[in-house]
Amino acid sequence: MKTEREKMTNAEPFLTNDPQLMEDKKKARILCSRFNESTEDEAVRKAMLKELLGSCTENIAVKPPFHCDYGYNIFVGDDYFMNFDCVFLDAAPIRIGKHCMIGPKTCIYAIGHPLDAEGRKKKIGIPKPVNIGDNVWIGGGVTILPGVTIGDGTVIAAASVVTKSFPDNVVIAGNPARIIKYLKENNEQDNTVRYEET
Repeated sequence: MKTEREKMTNAEPFLTNDPQLMEDKKKARILCSRFNESTEDEAVRKAMLKELLGSCTENIAVKPPFHCDYGYNIFVGDDYFMNFDCVFLDAAPIRIGKHCMIGPKTCIYAIGHPLDAEGRKKKIGIPKPVNIGDNVWIGGGVTILPGVTIGDGTVIAAASVVTKSFPDNVVIAGNPARIIKYLKENNEQDNTVRYEET
């Protein structure tokens, strides 16, 4: 029989109040608190992030405060920068590629809950992975919802709410976010604005 943690990490409905998961959350929050209270010593911060996250490289910069549920379900690629006051709810894996920049107050949610009240009363979580490609720039105040995939080279405008997946090399904006511009693959901007069909 699967544990609730095994269900969670396999993107299956699970009980959020499971004792082992509550302990996992407690450990992550202690680590986040220590990280958030740390001084401007990047070596110390990197060591803390390596303990907290599922994986990262030496080439990482995260500005506190940062908050997450578990930490071990967050995987970030090389040359990663994240600005102040971000929140990642990582019941399912959150995978972020190489050379990504994330603006302040960005929230990534890899968990939802049942629409019916009875399911919520039972403390059921519905984990859905979030995948962000290489060379993605996420502006400040963005919210990314469960199950979303963002393609390589895509830019997400500040304050956008991303409710669905998007391809490579586009600029998306709005609530809900939609494509407002296509970018050339060689990173030169295509100034022709072509709006997504609604």
